[in-house]
Amino acid sequence: MKVLVLAGDGIGPEVTAEAVRVLEWFGQNRDLDIRVTERDFGIANWRKHGTMMPEETWQQIQDADAILFGATGSLEQAGAVPPEERRKGSLLRLRKGLDVFANMRPVKMLPALSEGSPYKPRVTEGVDLMIVRELTAGTYFGTPRGIETLPDGTRRGVNTHSYTEAEIRRALRFAFELARTRRQHVTSVDKANVMEAGALWREIAGTIHREEFPDVGFEHMLADNCAIQLARNPRRFDVLVTDNLFGDLLSDAAGAIIGSLGMLPSASLSEPDADGRRRALYEPIHGSAPDIAGQGIANPLGSILSVAMMLRWSANRPEDAAHLERAVEAALAKGARTADIAAPGEAAVSTKAMGDAVIAAL
Repeated sequence: MKVLVLAGDGIGPEVTAEAVRVLEWFGQNRDLDIRVTERDFGIANWRKHGTMMPEETWQQIQDADAILFGATGSLEQAGAVPPEERRKGSLLRLRKGLDVFANMRPVKMLPALSEGSPYKPRVTEGVDLMIVRELTAGTYFGTPRGIETLPDGTRRGVNTHSYTEAEIRRALRFAFELARTRRQHVTSVDKANVMEAGALWREIAGTIHREEFPDVGFEHMLADNCAIQLARNPRRFDVLVTDNLFGDLLSDAAGAIIGSLGMLPSASLSEPDADGRRRALYEPIHGSAPDIAGQGIANPLGSILSVAMMLRWSANRPEDAAHLERAVEAALAKGARTADIAAPGEAAVSTKAMGDAVIAAL
């Protein structure tokens, strides 16, 4: 399996280094046949070579069986890069170019982290949900977009929220098929009460449920109500499917259940090709966190758990994926904590020490 590592900016290289160590452990100890290639990407590459992403890197992206991604630079850093270069090396280009439309963001409460959560244990105990975010359409890709100057000299920012039936259908089908492997329930989230694209989303979701997946439990939910329910009763959710913008916001809100975005992995998949192969992008959902970059204190578990998703979805090694997930739980149960998940009074370990703890548990 050809794995391309794009560590990126900020804390990306630090957390990704620990994930690569874990991935290579499986190559050495579990007969996982992998070839890992690492390339600079983003602001880091711009500073070294004057381009966010050279064409040879784009070719390697196209050829990879799986991509392990770190993080992209901050808005402040990106301001120093010409717009054309920003587009060339953007995460949006990566997602759209690979057509990885199905973004899975699992949120599972681990008992060892209950004291680090801002919610009461009776709210978080047993939480195990999957957010499926449509990743290649909607507000982040719709046109027209941009900042324009009006006749009176003032400026207006424009982004277009747009979805086709086909884009909605494939996201919903993915979510229903995933629910069949879990607890058999889908919550489709929209703003059908005020958005025409949301009304279309709701209509298609209901039709797909009735005609193709009547065996799966199903409900519609407005996005604002969903935000409330994630805080009040997150255990009610199994698979939650929504559009690009709401998926971005709600998955971050769900991160509060665990207590840190540093714990959350993700996998983004394309449709399968004729051979059943899906293009795949794996990454923690946190950002580049430039304020703590280089200090060795970032939490690598989101990146490490992204490797678990890679083992499950790209390597077809569900036993190894479960083995890694258990190792993360074991490391936490033995008290390993980075600063973001340490409860008051708990000692914090470094990024590398957390990687060490997971490998020891493996």
